[in-house]
Amino acid sequence: MPGPETSLATNRPDLAASFEEFDLELQSRGYITHRVLPVFETPKVSGTYGVIPIEQMLRASNTKRAAGGAYGRGGWTFQEQSYTCLENGFEEPVDDRESEMYSDFFDAEQVSAARAFEQVLRGQEERVAAAVFNTTTWTATSVTNEWDDASNATPITDVENGVQAVYAASGVWPNALIINRKVYRNLRLCDQIIDRFKSQGFVDVRASKINEAMLASIFDLDEIIVAGTTKNSANEGAAASLAPVWSDEYAMITKVATSNDLREACLGRTFHWGQDGSQPGGTIESYRDETVRGDVVRVRHDVDNKIIYSAVGELLDNITT
Repeated sequence: MPGPETSLATNRPDLAASFEEFDLELQSRGYITHRVLPVFETPKVSGTYGVIPIEQMLRASNTKRAAGGAYGRGGWTFQEQSYTCLENGFEEPVDDRESEMYSDFFDAEQVSAARAFEQVLRGQEERVAAAVFNTTTWTATSVTNEWDDASNATPITDVENGVQAVYAASGVWPNALIINRKVYRNLRLCDQIIDRFKSQGFVDVRASKINEAMLASIFDLDEIIVAGTTKNSANEGAAASLAPVWSDEYAMITKVATSNDLREACLGRTFHWGQDGSQPGGTIESYRDETVRGDVVRVRHDVDNKIIYSAVGELLDNITT
């Protein structure tokens, strides 16, 4: 018996274009993967690359040259690491009848694409959060007073100690603090932070007036990366069990990549393979499926989220009571 009539998947740049604003909305809601592990485009779906050990990068060399003599030369050795980009994707059916019924209220295809798009991005966000807030990769340093203890917390001291620990371990100065939105909101209430702002001449130190850039300046870092995504860990049909994707128990002080040079000492990268039509945030496609009498919208991408230099990270815990 012949199967249902279907067509090949069609790339949907029209839907993708509509997601420029949606992508900005996702950023405002705290999807931070590509800030923590910036995208590195790779021509191969998998491969190896050499990582120069940090101790070799910082090794002092003799640069003096005698007349007629040779110049000193580097003798780097590399630690081999590998990546494998895996395809991740999600589909949402667009039923013909439902699409027609609700056409006066919303565009069913756009709604389906938005849901699929968010599923793919949330999946990536969960993978990266698990890799960064990871007590197997790092031995976490516990802060003495949790950062939701406004009167007694010392986050400026805690972060400075973490910055110094990263430098001592790697010779690299961190440029970022990674926290979730609950921790960010708690930080704006800490007496130590408010007192520091007052000492710098700020008159209005209400929490609503303190933004990420201001906190970054207090910590003497380039940026505070604030995650805001939420996940529901309950099984389908059960009552919702909501929790932040990035835990409020941890904070990461680290050096995130600022260039496209794989030799840069940084926390890690998102390797992306685009030869099969993938886009870092997700390629949107659609195809006809007569078994559901409708179109199916698909979002997919090929990525591998890799921690490269763990030495440039200091994980803090006991952040929230």
